[in-house]
Amino acid sequence: MEWSVIIPWILVAIFVIGYILIATEHNLEIDKTVPALVMAAVLWTILSMAFKAGWIQVIDAEGVIYKYADGETATEAFKNILMHHLAKISEILIFLLGAMTIVELIDLHRGFEIIKLKIKTDSRRKLLWIIGFLAFFLSAVIDNLTATIVLVTLLRKLIHDHKSRIWYASMIVIAANAGGAWSPIGDVTTTMLWIAHKISVGGLIEHVIAPSLLNFFVPMIIVSRFKVFNGKLNIHPQNGEKKIERLELLLSSKTMLIVGLGSIVMVPVFKVITHLPPYMGMMLALGIVWLVSEIVHPEEQFDKERKHLYSAHTALSRIEMASILFFLGILLAVAALETIYWGEIPGEGGGMIHANALQYLAYKLSLVFNEEVLIILLGILSAIIDNVPLVAATMSMFDWPMDHIYWHQIAYSAGTGGSILIIGSAAGVAAMGMEKIEFFWYLRNISWLAFLGFITGFITFAIEYWLL
Repeated sequence: MEWSVIIPWILVAIFVIGYILIATEHNLEIDKTVPALVMAAVLWTILSMAFKAGWIQVIDAEGVIYKYADGETATEAFKNILMHHLAKISEILIFLLGAMTIVELIDLHRGFEIIKLKIKTDSRRKLLWIIGFLAFFLSAVIDNLTATIVLVTLLRKLIHDHKSRIWYASMIVIAANAGGAWSPIGDVTTTMLWIAHKISVGGLIEHVIAPSLLNFFVPMIIVSRFKVFNGKLNIHPQNGEKKIERLELLLSSKTMLIVGLGSIVMVPVFKVITHLPPYMGMMLALGIVWLVSEIVHPEEQFDKERKHLYSAHTALSRIEMASILFFLGILLAVAALETIYWGEIPGEGGGMIHANALQYLAYKLSLVFNEEVLIILLGILSAIIDNVPLVAATMSMFDWPMDHIYWHQIAYSAGTGGSILIIGSAAGVAAMGMEKIEFFWYLRNISWLAFLGFITGFITFAIEYWLL
């Protein structure tokens, strides 16, 4: 067997092994960031060496293939392909860094204490529903990733028991992904479909909000009966201690909460007005919040020696950088599979187009399954593989008209399918990093709930289609 045939399968095998190592981090007692970074580096090393040896061809985002025999042009193209993927990944990482820094700045100024005081209930079940609704609707406005970061940070203020908190955090992931699926700015895949004119804002909301609500409600109704959500939480100190808690608020708490969350909410508005990528809006938001944090006085007797306690430098030092590096490793590994040329598949207009490994996989699945089953599989696969290249593959494969039911189903499937596994979505990875949620704990306790909500949403689609 020739190397040209073996190398692509070696790359796939390395990806699978790396994924297994990430999934079993608790058993191996090795941080998931390690296999993610090593996997990405090894994949790109083999890809580069095999390309220079003339064993494989690579493909860029436009579907143009290159082989090393093409000379200097091919070498430059390989570098550009890597830089293209790094640029797209950097957009996500910069956005994430900006959102996390803003959240940490709000937390440094005790802004979340205000929301904590507004939550009057001490019922575990009521708190679950309050947090769930916040995640569902907030994610539609500020995207599922940012909503998850904000609400998990709030959870830390409300629930001090880690074993209980990971249940709430896991339900935030399901709620945030469900909420992001019916908004054109709630998830990166819905934004992709919207920009490519596959869906309209009105069409997406009209047809996807009902399935998304069921995706949210079904797991929440079931899990709310679990023992962990029975009883009371000691959220507020009793009797005279309430006054002491209020004194913990700073002079800047309200200002930083309003400015911080307001800046995040304005990010999608900035994108719509300027047509610039979301990370640019997040950088502007961070700059504004950072400026305000430099101006406000958190305490009555505030001097320069205490300024560092509330500064952005302190906020940056509190960010979980391991989660950022984990994102980098995973997305670079997926990018390697997007870079290797696998073969030709039918394209629009009856012609043939060049396909990478993930596009070729999507095509082969379409030969075996009908559209509805394929879209469900896309959602399940998005829990394992990044949903962005999967949605990109479907966009290049199918030419359904704008607002066709299948485009709405793809938006729903790619947005909510990632909830099935903790590492299946950006929101899940963020929650996993912030709360140290174990892969297999989530698989045992939450995955079946997420899958049940996922399937219920598709049943809702079928009912909608039948009624209309």
